[in-house]
Amino acid sequence: MDIVIQNITKSYGVQKAVDNISFKVNTGEIVGFLGPNGAGKTTTMKIITSYLSPDEGDVFIGGRSVRDNPVETKKYIGYLPENNPLYYDMPVIDYLEFCARIQGIEKSRVEARVAEMIRITGLNREKHKKIGELSKGYRQRVGLAQAMIHDPQILILDEPTSGLDPNQIAEIRKLIRELGREKTVILSTHILPEVEATCDRIFIINKGKLVADGTPDTLRKKAQGADILRVKIEDGNPDTIFKALKTLDSVTMVEFADRQFNRFNVHCKSEQVRREIFTLCVKNNWVLTELTPFETKLEDIFRELTMN
Repeated sequence: MDIVIQNITKSYGVQKAVDNISFKVNTGEIVGFLGPNGAGKTTTMKIITSYLSPDEGDVFIGGRSVRDNPVETKKYIGYLPENNPLYYDMPVIDYLEFCARIQGIEKSRVEARVAEMIRITGLNREKHKKIGELSKGYRQRVGLAQAMIHDPQILILDEPTSGLDPNQIAEIRKLIRELGREKTVILSTHILPEVEATCDRIFIINKGKLVADGTPDTLRKKAQGADILRVKIEDGNPDTIFKALKTLDSVTMVEFADRQFNRFNVHCKSEQVRREIFTLCVKNNWVLTELTPFETKLEDIFRELTMN
């Protein structure tokens, strides 16, 4: 089920938390929603889930307006807020049964559905414990279980791995990838490697405005503006090599990456440059020891788009 956000705006007093943003999440996509603190991520998620109403614009869940059909659209959404709202005095199994009932699951199906969620989220050994006795990682699993208990077609996850250790993060990441095979997922996080490992597309929001939309590779190419190769050539004078690289037809710019070790950043306009560099080295009896694509880190892209 797809999600279409059309020109939504939300203000708190004079401050616009969300400023006329629009985007679409396609059925079956896992989308990473990034931005600094206070950028408007959580507000946008709350509008999608009908916890908040936009001042302007609308959200469509499978073609249904959340403004006109808030009760209906909520049925299709599972939501894990940033502050996981759990009842610490309840045992896990009782809490999930309670969540199943308030989500309108038929009484005859509640037990089977709870058992399925316990299996999927790896809570079998913890199911009779009180939630307050669980570690942070297992509490997050309980939060995911309650978000999925009614088998929604859309999952909205706000910082699902917040406070978890690396092993727990890996487990939750794997679970989200598995869920993404069947569901549409919007995932908010500050852990950028997690986004690259988990998400099909990335949205970056800053000061309430959407400033980027694309796959990690697409965002890197936009940030670089051109293909860049890391090149290391031995047995030659660095200045001579520098001038020779600049003469190649496919090269648009050459920069020293490390003069001492004859390393260069070569900006190019076609893949033909690889053959040209190899031929150049053979002609001059130079040893080519590195020829690799340069990748802009997602952290650098994020910083560039959100620092101002």
